[in-house]
Amino acid sequence: MEIRRYDPVNLPEIYRLFYDTVHQVNRADYTQAQVDAWAPAEMDRARWETSLAAHETWVAWEGGEIAGFGDLGEEGYLDRLYVQKDFLRRGVASAILDRLEQSALRQRCRRMYTEASITARPFFERRGYQVVKKQEKPLRGQVFINFVMEKIL
Repeated sequence: MEIRRYDPVNLPEIYRLFYDTVHQVNRADYTQAQVDAWAPAEMDRARWETSLAAHETWVAWEGGEIAGFGDLGEEGYLDRLYVQKDFLRRGVASAILDRLEQSALRQRCRRMYTEASITARPFFERRGYQVVKKQEKPLRGQVFINFVMEKIL
């Protein structure tokens, strides 16, 4: 596996990975209406381009394809961490998170935090993140349960 910085040329592949992961993996914990709202078929390209470019974004590659990606926003905010379903439980998320945590330390962040899905919560707990609060978050007419989680660095 190779971890590389985000290249905008890969945006369509990254969005496809995000869409597929939400619809195939997170569907186990959320309704069809929720995953449709979370990952719509039509990408808001401008929003994704701006966000990924503004954040420190890393992409994991395996065998010539994107296996996962993650991005770190301001003040230690882990915005996204997604792994393609065929690469789950193979260390991809951990490798990306290691890179992002190292970056947060270089930025002198005292903590990292995220809004973890029901699906992702166990992964983050294994990585030393603790639930700060459970929340109900509205998005595109749906309400999602997720968890604000943090790790002191």
